[in-house]
Amino acid sequence: MRNGPWRSSPKFKKEYKIDDKRLYLTGLSMGGAGTWSLAAAYPDKWAAIAPICFGGNPETADKIKHIPCWCFCGDKDSPKLLEGCRTMVKALRAAGGNPRYSEFPHVGHNSWDPAYVTPELYPWFLSHKVK
Repeated sequence: MRNGPWRSSPKFKKEYKIDDKRLYLTGLSMGGAGTWSLAAAYPDKWAAIAPICFGGNPETADKIKHIPCWCFCGDKDSPKLLEGCRTMVKALRAAGGNPRYSEFPHVGHNSWDPAYVTPELYPWFLSHKVK
């Protein structure tokens, strides 16, 4: 699966009309960790990513700095997860990236609730294409 599962089946791509230039990646909690990991594993595949309430590995920031990123977390989430998000956003900025970061006040681990109803999120995703 050198090119990833989304490329492994032409039938799947045809049946669901997949646009390879508009693959977006998001996940919450452990899925947020997966978002960062998949972005680093396949940095040229994603048009944009939106990890929620989980930080990534700052050592991968240089590999993914070019991917438009909007990271979300609640300010009442666990200190480890909150600091992980902040650290990853700082690492992306230090590497030359321009990530967005939204930290919701008075929100715990369920920051996906306000994240996924953020009206600007979906137009933001759609404004990005892989070059």
